[in-house]
Amino acid sequence: MKKVFLYAGQGSQKVGMGKDFYETYDSFRSFWDELSLPFDFKKLMMEGPLTELSRTEYTQGCMAAFAAGITKLLAEHGVTPEAACGLSLGEYGALYAAGVFSAEEYLRIVAIRGRVMAEAAKDCHCIMSAVIGTKAEVVEKACEQYPGDAFVTVANYNCPGQYVLCGDEEAVVAVEEILKGEGVRRFVHLNVSGPFHTKYMKPAGECLEKLFAGITFEKPKLPVAMNVTGSFYEGGESIPELLVRQVKSSVRLEEDLRTLLASGYTDFLEIGPGKAVSGFLKKTAKDMGIEVTVDVIETVGDFKRVIGEEA
Repeated sequence: MKKVFLYAGQGSQKVGMGKDFYETYDSFRSFWDELSLPFDFKKLMMEGPLTELSRTEYTQGCMAAFAAGITKLLAEHGVTPEAACGLSLGEYGALYAAGVFSAEEYLRIVAIRGRVMAEAAKDCHCIMSAVIGTKAEVVEKACEQYPGDAFVTVANYNCPGQYVLCGDEEAVVAVEEILKGEGVRRFVHLNVSGPFHTKYMKPAGECLEKLFAGITFEKPKLPVAMNVTGSFYEGGESIPELLVRQVKSSVRLEEDLRTLLASGYTDFLEIGPGKAVSGFLKKTAKDMGIEVTVDVIETVGDFKRVIGEEA
């Protein structure tokens, strides 16, 4: 059976993530001890506080440290992916799993990405709103119907029935009112630290473009579904260009998941923390009438279950 590794995005972080792995597995501990980040990521991950861990400039490096450590530990126990996909920040984890860059480069890239995204968000006063229970084209049409000069767009296409608006507050609220007129009744305002995956991230994209110019990106050794295209990476595309576009463009996770499912993948493993991507996958699979198997690794107990050891 073909297994797909799914990598969580920013927002799933929690205090204590990785602590039990660090205390249980010597190789995981050695790996973390050798990692270099411009802040004490182990202390922040294990002790918090959550407010600091949730700052974009810290979150991204911490999530990558967790993902890289778990991916390496799985490989040591004979569990490797046949395909990979990640949500936003998680896309970098998927590319790492595919051999596009080393663990050291992975951590260095996402640490810088977190910093430049935080800087780009400083002077922005935007909100994000998850629109629940309607179709993507309904949300897109509502954005087009907004008559004002403020900015609003669909930043995330998560799964059937869940799409995320992002933009200036007055525009997002106005589009919500338009959607209410179309019968949409549920909106969830998200606690985020910036207008990610919108035009406001252009300065971050420019910084990443300069960074990527000095990095060698290897060809993926396995299929990776890319956020900005909603399809598998093709050899003629430039991964750096896709990643620059990703930070300032809509994330088309639903299309990624449909691409994976349509290709025959039914066995999935989310490398968390959190279960957000798994939830989106299950809803997409249900919409397509496909049965899937989904595991999530957040704790040592989860890990032992996945590798077939008694937890």
